[in-house]
Amino acid sequence: MENFFHLKDNKTTPMTEVMAGLTTFFAMSYILFVNPQVLSQTGMPAQAVFLATIIASAVGTLVMGLFANVPYALAPGMGLNAFFTYTVVFALGFSWQEALALVFICGVINILITVTKIRKLIIVAIPETIQHAIGGGIGVFVAYIGIKNAGFLQFTSEASSINTINGQPLKAGALTLKHGVESVVSNGGIVPALVNFTQAGALLALIGLIIMVILNVKKVPGAILIGILLTTIIGIPMGVTNLHLSAANSFSSTFASLQTTFGAAFSAKGMGSLFTSPDKIALSIMTIFAFSFSDIFDTLGTFIGTGRRTGIFSDADEHALEQGSGFSSKMDRALFADSIATGVGSIFGTSNVTTYVESAAGIGAGGRTGLTSVVVAGMFLLSSVFAPFIAIVPTQALAPALILVGIMMMSTFKEIEWEDLSQAVPAFMASIVMGFVYNISYGIAAGFIFYCLIKLITGKVKEIHPVLAIVTIGFILNFVILASL
Repeated sequence: MENFFHLKDNKTTPMTEVMAGLTTFFAMSYILFVNPQVLSQTGMPAQAVFLATIIASAVGTLVMGLFANVPYALAPGMGLNAFFTYTVVFALGFSWQEALALVFICGVINILITVTKIRKLIIVAIPETIQHAIGGGIGVFVAYIGIKNAGFLQFTSEASSINTINGQPLKAGALTLKHGVESVVSNGGIVPALVNFTQAGALLALIGLIIMVILNVKKVPGAILIGILLTTIIGIPMGVTNLHLSAANSFSSTFASLQTTFGAAFSAKGMGSLFTSPDKIALSIMTIFAFSFSDIFDTLGTFIGTGRRTGIFSDADEHALEQGSGFSSKMDRALFADSIATGVGSIFGTSNVTTYVESAAGIGAGGRTGLTSVVVAGMFLLSSVFAPFIAIVPTQALAPALILVGIMMMSTFKEIEWEDLSQAVPAFMASIVMGFVYNISYGIAAGFIFYCLIKLITGKVKEIHPVLAIVTIGFILNFVILASL
């Protein structure tokens, strides 16, 4: 194990890696229950999606650990699964089989982009200031996820600001809600505020945050995982930790339904009907482009944001990435592991698989090698049988870990010259905006666009790397495409 994962070279131990793996898994385990809820709305069997999520996550994460030897975990991306359901299937009219075919093509494109070094060129082209901003921005994003999941915020929307309810435009007296309110979309009139902590969930999350801060400040080994477990236990008498076990997503009830989604991307209803007319071909190409762009930059943002500060991707590794060939660096291998996971997921029946920003929780707990990822992959496989037990850990016990890890990651902000607006504006766009819009790719896009704009108006166009210019134009086209879908 030492020779394979190089634990001593990375200044870690087997126990630290195991604890980090458990921390990462529990921080992202919500995807096991959320992904089936989102994708099943398209008509896909929820139990099949549950098992497909496990298989795709386990395979992708295992390759990441064994091939790249880095502590990152993969799973179907939140946001990408919503795009799959609400935009590709509901809005654009693709069947779920066709949508899976589009995801598979996206996976093939990602593999080609990785093998041909296009991804590497993009990383090399990103200015150092924006790389630091992305690192801090990932921290803001992770911390905001934690604050939101903890239930610390409540949002008030003026009636005039509500755009849709359950996907239907709000018209006074004309909207009938047969099944109650399922979703509300509001514009800038929504205002956040701090809750009054009378809710047991928010109070438990606050207690958990205090526990984890104390344990981390005192440098207790495994502080984050211990904090999660203690908070879960405290939540029992508070009525937040639900000890009721459900067998709804057990292995025995899901395996049979997997045959519905397995290989559906290549069926007559999938790939066979995808390119049947010129209009559909054009729409398919635009959708694949949107899928690929989001997937690529979600992953790059996570690697850049967490890898540099922690030393997972060292200066030597970055040099090997720039100068080496094939899979000579850990980053090369990590990018390849990420790229093949989406293809695997689409074959079994789930949306794009991407590297999870919640991996930062395990990295914050000390994870430095692929052993952390192997533990996460093992937990995903075990979850096919023990899903009811995993569901016991409440969101409020995991949220404080994300808040604390986010705070740790914001240390890269100190490397940015904030007094220089030519650096501060792109850095702000690539970091703080990332959290505000709740999307890693869009934050990076905003940073790139304003960086190029400032260089353009200050007469320093030659300082813009050609690859960065091309990617920025791609982002702008992506926004145009999304607006037209």
